[in-house]
Amino acid sequence: MRHIVMGDEAVAQGALDAGISGVYAYPGTPSTEITEYIQKYKKEHHLDIHASWSTNEKTALEAALGMSYAGKRALVAMKHVGLNVAMDAFMNMAISGIHGGLVIAVADDPSMHSSQNEQDSRYLAHFAKIPIFEPSNQQEAYDGVRHAFNISEQLELPVLLRLVTRLAHSRSLVTFNVPDKQNEKSFIPNIDRFKMIPSKARPQYDKLVAKTQVLRSCAEESPFNQLSIGHDFSLGIVASGIAYNYLMENFEHNKCPYSVLKLSQYPLPYEQLKYLNDTCKQILVLEDGYPFIEEQLHDFFGNNNKVIGKLTRHLNRTGELNPDVVAKALGLKEIVNVEVPAFVQPRPPQLCEGCGHIDTFNALEEIQKIIGNKQIFGDIGCYALGALPPYNIISTLIDMGSSITMAKGAADAGVFPAIAIIGDSTFTHSGMTGLLDCVNDNAPVTIVISDNSAIAMTGGQDSSALAKLKNICLGLGVEPKHVRIMEPLPKNHEKNVALLKEEINYKGVSVIISQRACVRLPIDRKKIAKELSYV
Repeated sequence: MRHIVMGDEAVAQGALDAGISGVYAYPGTPSTEITEYIQKYKKEHHLDIHASWSTNEKTALEAALGMSYAGKRALVAMKHVGLNVAMDAFMNMAISGIHGGLVIAVADDPSMHSSQNEQDSRYLAHFAKIPIFEPSNQQEAYDGVRHAFNISEQLELPVLLRLVTRLAHSRSLVTFNVPDKQNEKSFIPNIDRFKMIPSKARPQYDKLVAKTQVLRSCAEESPFNQLSIGHDFSLGIVASGIAYNYLMENFEHNKCPYSVLKLSQYPLPYEQLKYLNDTCKQILVLEDGYPFIEEQLHDFFGNNNKVIGKLTRHLNRTGELNPDVVAKALGLKEIVNVEVPAFVQPRPPQLCEGCGHIDTFNALEEIQKIIGNKQIFGDIGCYALGALPPYNIISTLIDMGSSITMAKGAADAGVFPAIAIIGDSTFTHSGMTGLLDCVNDNAPVTIVISDNSAIAMTGGQDSSALAKLKNICLGLGVEPKHVRIMEPLPKNHEKNVALLKEEINYKGVSVIISQRACVRLPIDRKKIAKELSYV
């Protein structure tokens, strides 16, 4: 039966039909819908699988490894910057290997639609020496994740499945196949390879390096890598992932005159690439993201100026590809820039009407008038909009949890007052350790936790911090009289400003929990948040 699904949903259904026993994830656009789909499917079909949100990507990946250790199949989902958070576990599990199949679905975000950078996750998987799948359409996303689980168990390695925003969030018809049963719980006879002490890790690393040729052979034989021979040998094309679709959209009935290698499984299949090099005068590399393939081909073919792409400026180095950009690289047509009519006005992102962050910002604006505009350190979440008009109160936005540690570093440099603003889920994701550093040094930092009882920016998922923030701060060593609660409402403005002024003048660690549930939460969720609140 065929179904219309998003790329994220195709991955989710593929994992379900591959017999996963759990999905582990932290919400992050454009990967969020993978886990949400599985959560909904589990509820509707009464499945016995784990499908709750993790506190961050590192805990998600480590928990998935624990499930794999017990012989079960596990899926991990995250966006590209989330993989940075999980890198310690990611690198080491490649060396220890896995038992039950383990697939890591990472959604990259070329053009930075909702991200801080355009990071290409293929480099990190290549760095870890593990297989990569990069589907070119939704059907391949479904089929590819099922194949990835089989390869994972066959090679005893985790596998990275790379998506990009346009594939993750676009829809297509997908045929679902008969699902597999879940693995039975089991342990491997020799568990020494999971003990990452040097005497155990060295032989495991040797085994990982020795698998390089096996991985390459799998890519050479993969049904997801297809070499089509054309009749015009003036050009050969390597098209990876969604870039293959962009290429074919330029030719009627997908009849491209050039030889094309559609690439969806890595490492690079050098025998097929060698054919292109031997038969074609020039090779164009089409890939969404960094010049990952192109760089390797320059090395493989001797840097002979035969390979063209992003590095040679035949394609844009930043942002996404699209059919028009590919057409221009092929010399088929020029991109026509259509002037936007004057009546179409820019629509910048904005906070929802009635959002508690607004009243928190209004109180901080009064403080900013006193201390200046360079001493409020921000973080990743809805409240990042405080860096833009009409608020303009946040000076820095770097990565998850960085507000607290940057404020501490500024305080160490003599900046006073130094104020950090961070969300509730971001605080539990990666802000708690920064607060512990502040406590250990008694840093003169004021931390505002803007608590809306949800992971609101990605759709209002449950926050790991719900009703726990005060106790966490006390447990980390903040003095009880300097853990303060305020309710961000217009009627409380003067009281909240007075509270902020009092705490920023304290030359030690203070935490202000600004608590009001997200206005977009359903009424029942708001009621629960209110019952569990401190105000």
